[in-house]
Amino acid sequence: MNVSIIGGGGLVGSCTGFALQCGKIVSGIQLIDVSADLCKGQALDLLHGASLMADQRIAYAGYEAIPQSDMVIITAGLRRKPDESRLDLINRNVELFLTILGQVHSAGLKKDAIVLVVSNPVDVLTYLAVKKLGLPPTQVIGLGTVLDTARFRSLIAESLSLPPTQVSALILGEHGDSMVPLWSMAQVAGYPLDKTPGWTNQHAESLFARTRGSGAEVIKLKGGAGFAVGLSIADVVHSVALDQQRILPVSSLVHGIYGIRDVCISVPTVVGRAGVARQLEIEVSPRELAALRKSRFHSRVAGS
Repeated sequence: MNVSIIGGGGLVGSCTGFALQCGKIVSGIQLIDVSADLCKGQALDLLHGASLMADQRIAYAGYEAIPQSDMVIITAGLRRKPDESRLDLINRNVELFLTILGQVHSAGLKKDAIVLVVSNPVDVLTYLAVKKLGLPPTQVIGLGTVLDTARFRSLIAESLSLPPTQVSALILGEHGDSMVPLWSMAQVAGYPLDKTPGWTNQHAESLFARTRGSGAEVIKLKGGAGFAVGLSIADVVHSVALDQQRILPVSSLVHGIYGIRDVCISVPTVVGRAGVARQLEIEVSPRELAALRKSRFHSRVAGS
């Protein structure tokens, strides 16, 4: 699979390139960015490590790479400030994002190309991409709450001194302040999380509050997230490239699931080579369902 990363010179884009390089699955990685020298430097740095990883084609490119790309990842956009919500980025990022969509559309996408939106606010921008690119909605997905879910699991594991890979927990809804943790199905190695020694409701509330604020915490400490988001993006890309049909909380156009319509939001989604294979309406508690339906309003702000 040949992948192009728009915004490849930035922190998120370059970390995505590195995660894909280390994954050794995609065959080609093209970095595209308006900051030409920075992007060329990132591509060259990745290329220097190619002999230690896999036989991948790695290069700096322009939008001429889009027609040959099986997957286009859009990470470009202005970063949010520590005290700024993702939705606060709408006014600053929508105009830039529409310009990028126009360039992608003009360059010409492959008929079966998958577009993965990472730029924030991701749910709103994914909706715009669905409306502007002319692709079937199933081929346009947003990173959604994949990163939030990864953070959630890792923080739960750290707090209980447990292996992170044995924690199963899920966050759905908006990638933002109204995200919804599914406590009703959280487990550790198949054991209900709420039955784990040392677990309390206050512990749960504290962990979720930290998860929800993790992006701002990282921004405050180091200027922006990179490693975890790159790995989260690679997780989605690999599910597409290998047609794994994995269930991931990506953002995509929803029509009826959980009573939600005409909005891009994260629900349990089977992801494979064709993008969204199907969306699953897994059982959630009444409280979680109400929170999901409330979350949709945050995700449709600019699409309404």
